[in-house]
Amino acid sequence: QVQLVESGGGLVQPGGSLRLSCAASGTIFRLYVMGWYRQAPGKQRELVASITGGGSTNYVDSVKGRFTISRDNAKNTVYLQMNSLKPEDTAVYYCNGRDIVTNRNSWGQGTQVTVSS
Repeated sequence: QVQLVESGGGLVQPGGSLRLSCAASGTIFRLYVMGWYRQAPGKQRELVASITGGGSTNYVDSVKGRFTISRDNAKNTVYLQMNSLKPEDTAVYYCNGRDIVTNRNSWGQGTQVTVSS
């Protein structure tokens, strides 16, 4: 099972940017579909973006054109670049890794992103 550690959250003003990172260990990273989820208070956890081992990406409509997911398979790391942040982006962001062989999911501990003036 993969271990995931997120970093890069924090407080930012509307219109600002943040980059989240998620470092994976204990696995063959390229065999994992990696994703970023978020959960705001009182809301369900939602998929924000995902990326396959080959680099194919998918985004929820609300972040298209503002967020970019990427991965460095040599560094076992996935990133989420968040630009033009809005207050509604405020949430705990979770890194997720899904093993394409077993379909097993692993989660990071979460990192808080707060967009506020």
